[in-house]
Amino acid sequence: MANVLIIGANQGIGYYLAERLLESENTVTVLDVQIEAIETLKEKYQEIVLPIAADARNFSSIEDGVCCAIERFGDIDIAIHNACLCTFESEPDTEYEVYQNVMDVNYFGALRLIKAVLPHMRKARKGRIIFTSSGVGVTGFANISPYAASKGAIESLAKCLQIENEEYGISFHLFHPPLTNTKSASGISVPKEFKAEAKKVGYGLANNIWSKRFVICHSASQAAQMKFSYRHPLFIGKMMTKAAKRASK
Repeated sequence: MANVLIIGANQGIGYYLAERLLESENTVTVLDVQIEAIETLKEKYQEIVLPIAADARNFSSIEDGVCCAIERFGDIDIAIHNACLCTFESEPDTEYEVYQNVMDVNYFGALRLIKAVLPHMRKARKGRIIFTSSGVGVTGFANISPYAASKGAIESLAKCLQIENEEYGISFHLFHPPLTNTKSASGISVPKEFKAEAKKVGYGLANNIWSKRFVICHSASQAAQMKFSYRHPLFIGKMMTKAAKRASK
């Protein structure tokens, strides 16, 4: 059993990730601006789930949430940044402030989690930290550059911090879900039948949460796809963009 903290799990992949972890008898603290859905899980998992209203854009709320999780359940074994903000406009149609806002949630939110939880993990000399990334952060994709850039940034952050924290027994990892039928992906003009089910992805990631791989996927097929994407990023980005345009017609 592990003590897990997740930022961003009131809906979509994060919700099902939390649900599956609770089913497996892990303790789970969820920090989110909305916690209504997680509150309903307390009816079944009252003793092992802790929903806390917090904002990935506010360090104090994240720090307070981390302290509450430690006070309630003890040392945090796994911390996950899953908060997400995604926009769907071309660069000329996207104001500078939009890039700032997306980076604030997706990249600096991850950094805030690091600043809040890493001192405790270093003291305990154990733990793993996982950022939810995206294939577009590796390959690129049309009309999604703020989001893709933020995911590319956390890819580099995770690599740097993995190197820095190995001596403390702390590992860093990336979740790489496929294109999934979630609210954050609703602006991508691809039919729902081509998107993965959020429950299947969330449950799969939970089942693989102790994987030693740097890139963690919910399935073997997704892992193979990501391996190919890392080898041929721009080719895959262009191909996916063209496929999405055809599917939207």
